[in-house]
Formats: sequence, structure tokens, C-alpha cells
Amino acid sequence: MNTEYNNNFMQLAIDLAKQSAAADEVPVGAVVVKCGKVIATSENMKERANDATRHAEMVALSRAAEAEGNWWLEDCDVYVTLEPCPMCAGAMINSRIRALYFGAYDEKTGAAGSKVNLFEQGLFNHDIVVSGGHRADECAALLSAFFKGKRK
Repeated sequence: MNTEYNNNFMQLAIDLAKQSAAADEVPVGAVVVKCGKVIATSENMKERANDATRHAEMVALSRAAEAEGNWWLEDCDVYVTLEPCPMCAGAMINSRIRALYFGAYDEKTGAAGSKVNLFEQGLFNHDIVVSGGHRADECAALLSAFFKGKRK
């Protein structure tokens, strides 16, 4: 079982986050990987869908389940540009993903240790390998630039 970080998948998540910003969405991108191959991707879609549950991770997990024909994603890893919120963390736990790699930390709503840690080992019936801070400065800069533009 290989659960090592792969920069190419984080780059894809960053590219998706940039697409999200271009669509006037908060710039977050997510990628689901199985056996070294991308099986699903998404960027934030909350504004376009007018739906608070359409976070990049939620959409990517749904697409991965559809691609696999199964909601059980135990052999899958998720790459996302921002530390997941509690909703997305719960979906990852329920989907039984193997590993989570994220970029920027989210001090306000992060559920991988910044605000709360839903990924604490032994807390639920499924444990996920979690590694954060990958290309954090770059991921955070996308978010900062987006919100700075909104304030103008």
C-alpha cells in the first residue's frame, strides 16, 4: 500500500483551484487517486450550484464513487488545496479513503487539526493517513488573492 505524497496530483488540484477562481468560486481543487491514477476531480461549485454541499472534495468524492461504482473508496487518496472542513472530513471518513494530502491550513474551519481534528486516529471506525502543508504558501496565496479581489 503506497501512501506517499505525489506533487503531480497536488499540481492538478492547484490547477483546478485556479479554474474555480476563474469561475468566481473560492479557489479550492480536489483530486481523487486510486493506484496512482486520477479517478475523479473537482473544483468548488457552491456558487454555480447554489448549494453549500458542493465543496470540491464533496463533488470529487461523488464522482469517484460513480467512477468506481461503489461509495467505498478505501484504496483512494485525496489531494486538496485547502484543509477540509468538518463536512468534507466526515465524507472522507465515511467514504473510507486511505490518505488525505492538503495544501493550506484553514484556521477558521479546518477539521484536520486547525480548528478541530476529525481525523484523530481511533476517533472513528476508520483511520485516514493525513498530511498537510503541501505547497501551503502557493495554495494560501490563491485564496488570499481571490478574497483580496472580492474586497475591492
